[in-house]
Amino acid sequence: MRIIIAVAIVACGATFCVASEPSSLPRSSPEAQGVSSPAVLAFVEAADRTIDALHSVILVRHGHVVAEGWWTPYDARSPHALYSLSKSFTSTAVGLAVAEGKLSVDDDVLKFFPGDAPAEPSANLKSMRVSDLLRMSAGHQTEVALTPTASKPWTRLFLAHPVPHKPGTHFMYNTPATYMLSAIVQKATGQTVLDYLGPRLFEPLGIEHPTWQTSPQGISLGGYGLSVRTEDIARLGQLYLQKGRWNGKQILPASWVAAATSRQTSNGSNPKSDWDQGYGYQFWRSRHGAYRGDGAFGQFCIVMPEQDAVVAITSGVKDMQAVLNLVWDQLLPALKPASLPEDDTGRKALERRLAGLALRPQEGAATPAAASSVSGRKYSFPANERKLEAITLETGDRGDVTLVLESSGVARRIACGHGAWRKGRLALGPLPEQPAAVSGAWTGDDTFAAKICFYETPFFVKVRLKFSGARVLLDTESNVAFGPTTQPQLVGQAR
Repeated sequence: MRIIIAVAIVACGATFCVASEPSSLPRSSPEAQGVSSPAVLAFVEAADRTIDALHSVILVRHGHVVAEGWWTPYDARSPHALYSLSKSFTSTAVGLAVAEGKLSVDDDVLKFFPGDAPAEPSANLKSMRVSDLLRMSAGHQTEVALTPTASKPWTRLFLAHPVPHKPGTHFMYNTPATYMLSAIVQKATGQTVLDYLGPRLFEPLGIEHPTWQTSPQGISLGGYGLSVRTEDIARLGQLYLQKGRWNGKQILPASWVAAATSRQTSNGSNPKSDWDQGYGYQFWRSRHGAYRGDGAFGQFCIVMPEQDAVVAITSGVKDMQAVLNLVWDQLLPALKPASLPEDDTGRKALERRLAGLALRPQEGAATPAAASSVSGRKYSFPANERKLEAITLETGDRGDVTLVLESSGVARRIACGHGAWRKGRLALGPLPEQPAAVSGAWTGDDTFAAKICFYETPFFVKVRLKFSGARVLLDTESNVAFGPTTQPQLVGQAR
C-alpha cells in the first residue's frame, strides 16, 4: 500500500481539507487515508511545544492533503525562502536537461567554460565532471567565496579554486558546486534554471510565481535563493515519490529520480544523524529508508518510499535534527497500512488546533503613562553597520504604536499590533524592504519591545528600546543567523 505524506510547516491560522484552487493537491480526512487524527494532533502539539519555531505543516497521504496549518503570521499563499532546499530543484533541472540531450553527467565541467578556465588547469580540475558537482565531491577542501561584490565572474572564481582531492573521492558539502550546475544548465539551454523549469516543472505541478535570486552574471544561484509556497515543496516531493510522473504524464525520467535519490557517496557513519546516511544528486539520504532535500534553519522536503510518504517543512530553527527526530518519533508511527474508521471528534480537535496556530506576539501593556514623554520624539543614532539613522515611536489615540525607522534618508513606518500581528512592509538596517509582521508592547514604563517577523523568510527579530532621559538604548536579537544572532547595542539621542 502506498502512502504519501507531505508536511509543510509555515505560520498563520490553518485551514483543513479545503481545496481553494484548482491546482491544489486534493484534500481528504486523515482516517480515509490511514492516518490517525489524534496522532497527527500529538505531532503538532509536540512541535509547538518543543521546537523553537515551525512555520507551516501540511500532511499528504495517498496524494491527498489530510492536515495543514500555518503559524500566524505565516500563511499558505506567501512564498518561503528555501535556502539549500533550492538544490533539489537545481538537480531536477539538470535531470531534465540530461533527458533532452543538452548535457551529460559525464561531461567535463571545463567543457562549458573554456573562457573561464585557468591558464594551466590542474589534473584534478580537468577530471571534474558534472556528476562530481551533483554528489558534492568536486574535490575541494574548502568552499570558494562567491560574493555579490566579487570582481570576477563566479564561474571563473570557482574554476580557479584549488582542487586538492581527486573529484569523486572526497565528500564536501559545497554550495558553489550547485551554482556551477545552474551555470551549466544555462550554458547548455540558453535559459536560467528558473526559466528553464517554468514549462517543464513549475507549470505542470501548479507552482505559481516562483522567484530565484541571481548572481551578478544573471545566473540563478542554484544552491539557494529559490522561494515557493509550502505546498509547492510537497508537490516536488510527490513528483519524486511517483518516480517522475504527474497527472499520468512522465515529466521527469524515472531513471533520474532513482539516481538522484540513491546513495551516490558516503558522508558519515553516525546511525543517529540524518546527515550521515549518504548523499545523492543534491538530495540527502535519511534514516528509515527516506531521502530529502533540506535548507538552512529547517526547510525540508522528506520523501519516504517505504511508507509512500512525503514530508515538507518550513521553519526557523537552530536544531534541524530535532525536527527530523520529531517526524520519525511522532509522525511516522501515525501512518497505518489501511484506512481507519472515521473519527469526527479527533478530526475536529485536530482541525481546531491547526486553525489556532500562531507565533506568540509580544506580551506587555498597550500604553503606560510614561509613554507620552517619548511618543513622537526622534532618536538619532551615530553611523553604524546596520545603517539605522533614527527611530521614532508614535502613539495613537487608542494606544496603538507605530514604529518609524529611518535608513538611508528614508523613513519607513510599520504599525505594531498589540497582542496580535500587523502585516506591512519593512526594511531593517541593510535588509531590503520586504513583507513583515510586527507585534509590540510596553514591557515596563521605560521599555518598549517589538517582534518583527519577516514571514517570507525564516527570520524573526526582537527589538528592545529602553528610554532613559534623552537617550534610547536599542538592542536587537534574531532567532537564527549564519553568524551572531545579537548585534552591538546602539545608543540614540533625542533631537
